[in-house]
Amino acid sequence: MISLVWQTNDADIVLDSLTGDNITTNVIASLFTDRRAQPSDELPDGGTDRRGWWCDSWRGEPLGSRLWLLSREKQLQTVITKARTYADEALVWMPKAGLIRDYRVTATNPENGVLLLTILILLNDGETLPMSFKASLNGI
Repeated sequence: MISLVWQTNDADIVLDSLTGDNITTNVIASLFTDRRAQPSDELPDGGTDRRGWWCDSWRGEPLGSRLWLLSREKQLQTVITKARTYADEALVWMPKAGLIRDYRVTATNPENGVLLLTILILLNDGETLPMSFKASLNGI
């Protein structure tokens, strides 16, 4: 089994079925794959590359998150609110697909220049799976 595992500030691929799981891999891929920016989004570098995955048009809905848009933002409450919204937007497909029952996202900045996303997954069997992802606001 190929899985994604969160390490300090980014994800790593693991080829060991005992280490990873599908829920964690789907959460990491959803949060840290660049979703195409909406036409109304301001791009962080002032350019024109709205990123995204070319298969999104085939899939019918976008994959990933718009967290990458925050890479040059200042550490303000509005940015933390956007991070929570973008993470929520990225994970909404999982309960719809039946992979999980529900989820809750919390975004905070525990230290200067750091974004902490805390995700609480409610699994289909009623168990909860807590996850947290700490990343530099400059490295999203």
